[in-house]
Amino acid sequence: MKKHNFSAGPSILPKYTLEECAKAIQELGNTGLSILEISHRSNEFIAILEETEALFRELLEIPSNYDVLFLQGGASLQFYMVPLNLLRSKALYLETGVWAEKAIQEAQKIGKTEIVASSKDKNFSYIPHLFNIDTEADYLHITTNNTIYGTQIHHNIKSPIPIVADMSSDILSKRINVNDFDLIYAGAQKNIGPAGLTIVILKNNILGTVNRTLPSMLDYSNYVKNQSMYNTPPTFAIFAALQTLKWLKINGGIDFIEKQNQIKAQILYDEIERNTLFKSDVAKENRSLMNVTFNLLDTNLENKFLSLCDKNNISGIKGHRAIGGFRASIYNAMPLESIKTLIETMQNFEQLNN
Repeated sequence: MKKHNFSAGPSILPKYTLEECAKAIQELGNTGLSILEISHRSNEFIAILEETEALFRELLEIPSNYDVLFLQGGASLQFYMVPLNLLRSKALYLETGVWAEKAIQEAQKIGKTEIVASSKDKNFSYIPHLFNIDTEADYLHITTNNTIYGTQIHHNIKSPIPIVADMSSDILSKRINVNDFDLIYAGAQKNIGPAGLTIVILKNNILGTVNRTLPSMLDYSNYVKNQSMYNTPPTFAIFAALQTLKWLKINGGIDFIEKQNQIKAQILYDEIERNTLFKSDVAKENRSLMNVTFNLLDTNLENKFLSLCDKNNISGIKGHRAIGGFRASIYNAMPLESIKTLIETMQNFEQLNN
């Protein structure tokens, strides 16, 4: 029996994506070649790349004055690439979790970096709302969803300077206005495809402002000029991403999946609130729809609950080592049935331990 996969990433993928990838590994169409061995310069792969970009633009309604890049290196490489390409005098960062901290550390290697607000004082259990933005700064960097701590930005941030957003764990999960951002980046391994692909969406007038000499592989403009083909792109990961985008469109697109994500998160948070054994430490207005973190009131029962989850084919529910507890990552491909199985397990656990 296939398990209920609550892993934070690499995470659950749609059955459609897995099936199409499995077929293409054997043979891509009638090419006589596997997707794993096809040339990235072939007409067949160029068609895949173009279709992936077109569908990505369609689903997110990306304006024509933005470029879409398909890169390698994960979001962690973007922590360094962003300031390398954009930071001239000073960069501002909103500190809301471990990944925001790592982005700050990389930016500090490039130039002056200022934390405009932080939720570290309460173990990143909320999102700061009020902070001043220096209009002389080059950009404001935010992390829209914090996988470890289970917080998410649900409000629009009005900024007089460019906004850079790490959307690795909530991209394609809800409708956004791309025009509100100047650069968006996201590792694919949450809502898009397997690890190995990073997507960057950037306004095409944001580059060329720094004076430093950029390493060729870390210069966004090289990927823009070469349409993501400056070097060999992650071909299989791009193909897999295309299948997920097709699945998303077939099932109603962003509006449909956003409603589904709201339903899934709400019934799980309702059970956490109702259940006498569990609690959530995250501020209600900042609770993530992608990563639901929760804890037992009696931490001595943790192993017993994990054992019961395992018996019920629930995988990946253990919380991040930084904070412990539990984390249910309920990305786009997570079916409602898996959420209900987790809820039933929590209810059974309550009955067994009261």
